[in-house]
Amino acid sequence: MARPLALTSGEPAGIGPDITLAAWQRRNELDLPPFYLLGDRAALAERAKALGLAVEFADVGPDEAASAFSRALPVVATGKAATARPGAPDDTSAAAALASIRQAVADVRSGRAAAVVTNPIAKNVLYRAGFRHPGHTEFLAELAASGGATPQPVMMLWSPALAVVPVTIHVSVREALAQLSTDLIVSTARIVVADMTAHFGLKAPRLAIAGLNPHAGEDGTLGMEDIEIIAPAVEILRRGGVDARGPLPPDTMFHAAARKTYDCAICPLHDQALIPIKTVAFEDAVNVTLGLPFIRTSPDHGTAFDIAGTGKANPSSLVAALRLAARMASSS
Repeated sequence: MARPLALTSGEPAGIGPDITLAAWQRRNELDLPPFYLLGDRAALAERAKALGLAVEFADVGPDEAASAFSRALPVVATGKAATARPGAPDDTSAAAALASIRQAVADVRSGRAAAVVTNPIAKNVLYRAGFRHPGHTEFLAELAASGGATPQPVMMLWSPALAVVPVTIHVSVREALAQLSTDLIVSTARIVVADMTAHFGLKAPRLAIAGLNPHAGEDGTLGMEDIEIIAPAVEILRRGGVDARGPLPPDTMFHAAARKTYDCAICPLHDQALIPIKTVAFEDAVNVTLGLPFIRTSPDHGTAFDIAGTGKANPSSLVAALRLAARMASSS
């Protein structure tokens, strides 16, 4: 029997419990891969009751989850109770969310689970508890550190219609401009190529590298960064055998015909990448962390406190994340 996926609880007061319950209830209809939730069974049962859902639960270890999945939602305890009400995180939220992530990574690295799938977290809640990472991606990289070396995590947003990677992530635009370098673009692109080759069945991934400035700098009249930083990165990649082109004007990269010419768009800034994919594939885009020694996917949305516990949450992105994680794991 295939190893199950380890699904984190995410922010207990958000929609993570809602979409987890909804996805498991439709497991047969959607032909979902087996997964187990790392979290507080009592809190999950209370949410199911509030939503009017008849869900059976199974208290299991990771090794028993796959066999239990067809009859009950497997729950693996983390030892951290979650008392937060829907839409109202309390002091238990951070501890419960972080314990779930840590245990999921440990389970995958020990071979007990096939991949990590993470429900959305609330970074502001974690920051109040002393969390010092910009987000999920950077925390996962720290958990993946081996021998003192921390891997470079690369955030990809993937959908059947479009895949994008921001070179700079959860920082201000001012800080992003300070971070952007030829070396960072090259290392990011190489990780994308390696993981898309290993896990997405692409022998030679085609990369489209977006420019930074309007019209990719208009030959330097709108800024020199495209000439001095991005163009050299594209040249280095091409000399290394990567199918890369750019810098391309960002405003003409994402229409339907343009998307057919590449497998992944590499963008200097966070919003250059995320705005188009959330426009094109808001409900089925998946957040994938590349560059780690394990597979991690996540829904491409936040905690949605305003609809937590109401039954309005759409599980489509979580379903896509579970399916993609299983697909990537099967190619490992």
